[in-house]
Order: sequence, then C-alpha cells, then structure tokens
Amino acid sequence: MTTATHSTHPGGLKNALQLAGFELYKLIFHRRGTLAMIAFALVWLLILAYPVRGAASFLLNPDFKHFVTGAFGEGTLDQLFAWPVAEQAVYWVISLYLFPMFSILICGDQFASDKNRGTLRFLSLRSGRDALFFGRFLGMMLIQLLLVAITVIATVFLAMSRDMALVLPALTSGLMMTLNLVLILLPYTALMALFSLWASSARLASVFAVLFFAAMMIVMAVINAQLPMLSFIGYLVPGAQIDAMLNAQPLTALSSAWLPLLQTIGLLAIGRTMMQRGDL
Repeated sequence: MTTATHSTHPGGLKNALQLAGFELYKLIFHRRGTLAMIAFALVWLLILAYPVRGAASFLLNPDFKHFVTGAFGEGTLDQLFAWPVAEQAVYWVISLYLFPMFSILICGDQFASDKNRGTLRFLSLRSGRDALFFGRFLGMMLIQLLLVAITVIATVFLAMSRDMALVLPALTSGLMMTLNLVLILLPYTALMALFSLWASSARLASVFAVLFFAAMMIVMAVINAQLPMLSFIGYLVPGAQIDAMLNAQPLTALSSAWLPLLQTIGLLAIGRTMMQRGDL
C-alpha cells in the first residue's frame, strides 16, 4: 500500500488539472468562495475609488513631480511619472505589496484543513500525491490570476473614465502588469504550500508565513550591517525583487522574472519531497 501511494499515479497530469479546476469552481460557485470574492471586490473598489484615483491626479501634477524629485532624489521614482496611464502607476505600487499579503492569507489552506480532518490521505490515494500537490498549487494560482485580472480590468475602466484615448495603452500595460504580478505570486503560493503541509489550520499556516518573513527581515538587517558578503541570501526570500520593481514599468520589470521562477522551482521541489515522504 505504501509503495502504491508514493508511486506515480496513472493520469497524474489530468488529475492535477481537474483538482486545479475544482479549486477555481469552489471560489466562483460555492457560498464561502462567493462571499470571499464579494469581500475582495469591495476592498479593491475602495482602493481604486480613493487611493488610486486620488493619487493619480497627483502624478499628473508637475509640481508634485518636482516635490518628489527634491525629496527622494533624481531617478528614484522617475519611472512612475513616465507611465502612460497614471492610475495604473498608482495601482502598480499598491499591488506589488498588497497581492503578496493576499496570497499569504488565501493560500494557507492548500492542505492544512484536509490534513487536520484526515481526508488528505484519502484524496492522495484517489488522485496521487503529485497530482494533489501540484493541482492544489495550480488551483491557487488560477484563483489569484482571476483576482489580479479583475483588479487590472477595473483599473483600465477607471483610466477610461478619465480619458477614452487611454484604452490601448491601459490594455497593454494591464497585460504586462498581470504577467508580472502572477510571477511575483508564484513563490509566495509555493511557500504557503509548504506551511500548509506543516500547519494544522490555514490560520496557523499564515502565522508561520508572517513569522518567517519577520525573521528574515531581522536576519537580512543583521547580514547587511555585519556580513554584507552574505547579502545574496536575501534572494532566497520570495519578494526580494519587489523594491527594485517599484521604479520600473511592467515590461522592464520582466527582466527580474528569473528570480521568482527559480524560487518557485526550489520551493515546489521541497514541497513535493515533503508530500511524498510525509505521513498524511
């Protein structure tokens, strides 16, 4: 029985895709998922209606640009003022930090609840451990892709409400932003898969993530101050490239895509090993 459980399950790819699709189905059609979508939409409606719309008007003001240049120095945030769509520049700054936080909150239950209820082993026998692990991961990425796309489309409409001539640059930038944000979320989702395998609940998995990032911030502060030759360790932490992406437009920001991809591959490899060898 043990050998069968750990071996490659027939139709593993098909099972993984079905599991991913089911995760998306639960979000859209189940009551709990629908309520979560409504709450998410309301939060972003407030963000777009006030911070994004309000800050966009400042970006269009030359006096504000001179103020920022004087306060932070030439070239520090110059790319934000070069965006063809001011609303998307503000959205970019907010989403770079907000979506990883959302990921930590919504991806903590990839396995924790099933493991606590004792149903994870049953699911792994039905679909295979690899299919279950990668299917749940892919499902969470599909959910986050949907959420990112909804907010990007809303930002496009917000820009169009100011000037219909912005529709083409808004769509182009929106596509690039979506791609960048999904790439950023990959290692966060993979990391939450690990914590979800360890934790007994989604809340505990999110707590583990908060403690991990807090600890890494302290460690990196010490390393940067005392052992700068070890600063490369920071590249192991999801989101290490986000600060550098702040003053970059989406197409340019894709040059850092290699980092989240490598982080994701490493984290998924660790997670797969845990899934295969762990006692479910």
